[in-house]
Amino acid sequence: MDDRPRYMISVAAELVGMHPQTLRMYEQRGLVHPGRTAGNTRLYSDADVERLRLIQRLTSELGLNLAGVERVLHMEDELLRMQRRLERMEHEMRKALDEVHRFYRRELVVYQPSQTPDVRRRAT
Repeated sequence: MDDRPRYMISVAAELVGMHPQTLRMYEQRGLVHPGRTAGNTRLYSDADVERLRLIQRLTSELGLNLAGVERVLHMEDELLRMQRRLERMEHEMRKALDEVHRFYRRELVVYQPSQTPDVRRRAT
């Protein structure tokens, strides 16, 4: 998802079928965080527009109020952070394991036991 700010509030509102004032209210509630120009104009990214569509689905299709939407979005954001952290940890673990395997490949010698006579045959 593209995070580059590109849409003015009127365009973003039209893309999601909402009133610009609704977008301002969602920003005040912390549900969306549009970028700002040097002149303080809101600019929404594709990711912001997708988030606004999700908010719209949660409120219209699932009937959630804004408090419920806040909770769902917070949990989704936390899940995404945890997934990214897990991916980083898995990557670091793979690198560490590769290093260990490279070290052992140099140091290990395959053991091939010699043929030993069967001890039971000698006893008889």
